[in-house]
Parts: sequence; C-alpha cells; structure tokens
Amino acid sequence: MQSASINQAGRRKPSHGVFISASEPTIIFLTVCTKNRSPWLACDQAHLGLLQAWQEADAWMVGRYVLMPDHLHLFCAPQDAGVSLESWVHFWKGRFTRIVKNKAWRWQAQHWDTRLRRDESYAEKWEYVLQNPMRAGLVSEKGWPYCGELDELRWW
Repeated sequence: MQSASINQAGRRKPSHGVFISASEPTIIFLTVCTKNRSPWLACDQAHLGLLQAWQEADAWMVGRYVLMPDHLHLFCAPQDAGVSLESWVHFWKGRFTRIVKNKAWRWQAQHWDTRLRRDESYAEKWEYVLQNPMRAGLVSEKGWPYCGELDELRWW
C-alpha cells in the first residue's frame, strides 16, 4: 500500500517540466509560496527586490504578477529555451535573497505551475488573480500596489 504522501503517479513531490514548442506559445501560470506561508511578501522592499531579481533572471520573461502576503502568482514565458522553468525559479529566488538581505524571508522549495492552453486562459486567469487582494480583504477595490507587468506576453 502506498504512503499518503505519495501521489498517484508514485512521486513524493509534484512533477515539473515545461514542454517548450517552437510551433505554439508557451505561457506558464506560476505560484510560489513563502516558507511556512509566512506573510512577508506584500511590502515595498520585497516587491522592489523581486522586480530586480526578475530583471536579472532574463532567461524567462515575467508577464503579469500579483504578490500576496504569503505567495505570488505570475505568468511567464521562456526567452531562452535552454533554461528550464525550475532553474529559472531557483535562480531568481537566490538573487532575491541576496538583494533583500533578509534571512527571515524564505521561500518554499517547491512551486506550482501549469501551462496555459489557449489565449482566453491568460485573460481569465489574470482577472481571477487580480481579484485575490479584494477576496482576501486586503483592499476594498482595485488598487493593490503589489502587482504589475514586466513583459507583455503575447499568445501570437
């Protein structure tokens, strides 16, 4: 009998790996959480540190993003097909840590990702993600300061 911590495919951790095809767009919806869901992420210092880290980690483009206190959502697309999503996430997490110099701010080791299948998915998921601060009671209407867009990700 399998342990409860092992999923149906027999893996202890979520599988990762993004198939990048030259014949169709690759836009990934990514969620990254803080370690132990500690609520340090939605502040100016973390926001500026992430923007700098993402700009330095230029193998993938960062589209729209929203920072919540204990996790972030972003849309990204490969700029260098030779750099895996996992390597890119690992790199920018490390850059962020060196930039902000706050040892208490730690990331969960894993992340969640899914490849968008059609153009409508990007618009639908973005609208849902953009509403997160309101659903969480952090703001009463649009105007959450910890969101934005670095690169315009086009479906084609």
